Parts: sequence; C-alpha cells; structure tokens
Amino acid sequence: MRKAIDIASIQSFFTNGMVFVTEHAAERIRERNISIKSIRFSVMNGEIIEQYPDDYPYPSCLILGFDECGKAMHICMSDEGSSSRIITAYYPDDALWKDGFKIRKGD
Repeated sequence: MRKAIDIASIQSFFTNGMVFVTEHAAERIRERNISIKSIRFSVMNGEIIEQYPDDYPYPSCLILGFDECGKAMHICMSDEGSSSRIITAYYPDDALWKDGFKIRKGD
C-alpha cells in the first residue's frame, strides 16, 4: 500500500503550477459552473477527507474545501509525485453527506 497523500503536497503542486485538469474534469466543472480559481481556493483551505491509495494509475484523494463564497466543494485529485491532476470537482449534496460534508451518509 502506498503512503497517504498529504494536503500540503497537493497545495504545493498548485503553488508551483504543477496541477493539470483531466478531460473528464474539464467537462464536469464546466457543466457544474465551477472555475479553476474556485477549485484552487478550495484546495488551499481544504483538508483530505478520503484517501484512494490503490487508484490507477496514481493514488488520489478527496478534498473538502470552501470556495470564495464559503460554499463546500469536493475535489478529487491525484498525487503523481511531482504533479497532480484534478479528476473531478463538485458541490456535495447535503442528502449524501454528514458531519459538514466530511462523511458519506451510510458509512
């Protein structure tokens, strides 16, 4: 099993311009009217709430952050060692999450 992803690593990828957007993410964030600026803002004040160490081809994680308006946002990102990819981003549904959008209902 791989080492857990650290939020500071993901944040440093943003700081160093080493975050890329998958085609899937570009489509989804456009559909959801989410900007890269809002994603960056959310990641920079966010925390990792789920780890996916066995994701292929790179481990990934789910980050909970808050956009410029204070609205909760989930961002799934990879850790590729020297860079990261935004896999998807969305505003979480209150009906599916509890504990301030940190825990899936039913878990």
